[in-house]
Formats: sequence, structure tokens, C-alpha cells
Amino acid sequence: MDCANDFDEYKRLGEPEQAEKSTIWQTAIGLQQVDGLTPSEYLIETAKQNIEGELSIGEVQERIHAYYKAKPKKTASDRTEEADKVSARIAEILSEKAFSFSPAEYITIHKRLFAGIYKFAGTIRDYNISKDEWVLNGETVYYASADSIRATLDYDFEQEKSFIYKGLTKEQIAEHMAKFVSGIWQIHAFGEGNTRTTAVFLIKYLRTLGFAVTNDLFLHHSWYFRNALVLANYNDYKNNVYGTFEYLNRFFGNLLLDENNLLKNRDLRVSG
Repeated sequence: MDCANDFDEYKRLGEPEQAEKSTIWQTAIGLQQVDGLTPSEYLIETAKQNIEGELSIGEVQERIHAYYKAKPKKTASDRTEEADKVSARIAEILSEKAFSFSPAEYITIHKRLFAGIYKFAGTIRDYNISKDEWVLNGETVYYASADSIRATLDYDFEQEKSFIYKGLTKEQIAEHMAKFVSGIWQIHAFGEGNTRTTAVFLIKYLRTLGFAVTNDLFLHHSWYFRNALVLANYNDYKNNVYGTFEYLNRFFGNLLLDENNLLKNRDLRVSG
């Protein structure tokens, strides 16, 4: 499914409001790539009706809910329903102007995205986790222990809230933002859905700082974004592997500085 082809016509030929909605939907759908999910054609067509002004975002969600309520249940491995519902919820959140820079907002975004999908939506995990990473050949990042999640999250937010951006170059701002986002992602506050939650929070936060964030990075390079976060938080000194922000900085360079860095997942994979 090529979401770009589905929605790009609204950017070229549509009204400004249609172009904005198109970008929001592309971002929402593209973010499903971080978990290897693909929304349905039904979601695409319903999203188009929202872009064209025929349906409100609330009506889109109602239709998606009714669609799956009437649809026979598939196997647990089929996560299309999750992809559709979360895409619609991301589109709703990104359409809103309200935002508060706080751990509570971060947790609320997770709850809104995954309510009815994960039992722990909006709940900080109380168990430790590990995840086999393709980019690490099956190894895992060390995430925050369950006992320290809330304190670490609060600390990172307080540090960011007191950070002074005045006097920094745009390049320095981008590098700092990469480190902040890497830090809260490494905490992995939730059992699932951390990258999508972090990305939505990041976009909302960047808007409050004056960044438009209207390009197609999260449509085409969401998985690269996640893999870059992994590499920024992984060390294996024994095998000469060291955490690096190189790839995350490339992503933020494209996101905030209008750079044109080549973003290829194969370049990130740890050799051996």
C-alpha cells in the first residue's frame, strides 16, 4: 500500500486545510511501520473522506469501530484493527492544538492511542522487558527497570523543561532534541507502543517550539527512526559496538533543518 500516492494529490491540488489533513494522515499511517503494521484499504478510504470534509475525525473513528465490530475476528497475529484504530487516534491528536509538556501528557497520549487495544493503555509497566532487535541481530537495548520508570521520566522532563535554548544554533537544537527523545524512549515506560507514543509527543512538542514538522519523514522513515533510537541506546564494548547518535542526528537533520540525509535501514544494522 502506497499511502503517499493515496494522499499526495491533496497536497498538490487541494485547499490548505486538505493539505494539512493529508500530512497528518500520512504521519499517522506511516508510524504504524515501527511495529510492522499496515492499515487497511477501508481506513485509507475513510481517511480520504475526512480530508475532503465529508467526515469529522470523530465520525472516522466511529466508522472504524463499527467496521471491526461487524467484522469476523481474525488471528491474534493480524493487527490490522490496531493499525487502523491507532492511525485514526494519532490523526485526531495531531489535529488538536492543545498540549502540555509533562509526563502526564506523555502517559495520556499512550492511553488515548491504545485504549481497548492494550489492557495496560496509559499504565506504566510494572515488569522488566527486553526486545529482540533486527538492527542488533537479535540483541536488546537495556530499558529502564520497572522500579525506576516514573522517577526517571520525571527527571528527564524536568531537565528538558529547565533547558535554555536561547543562543543555540538550529543544529545544536536538533542535536539536543535527539538526545531528549532518545532518553525518554530508552525508559520504555509502557509494555508496548512506546515508539508511536514518543513520536506523537515529539511532534506536538516541536510545534510548541515553532517547528512545523510537516514533511513526510514519519511516513517513509518511521522504522529508521526506531532503529536509530535503538543504536543511540546500545553498547557492546566487548565487540567494539558503541552507542551512537549519528543516525538519529541524520533523522533530526532532515526533520528540523531541511537536510537531505540518506536514511537507509540497512546502513544501521550492526555487523556480526
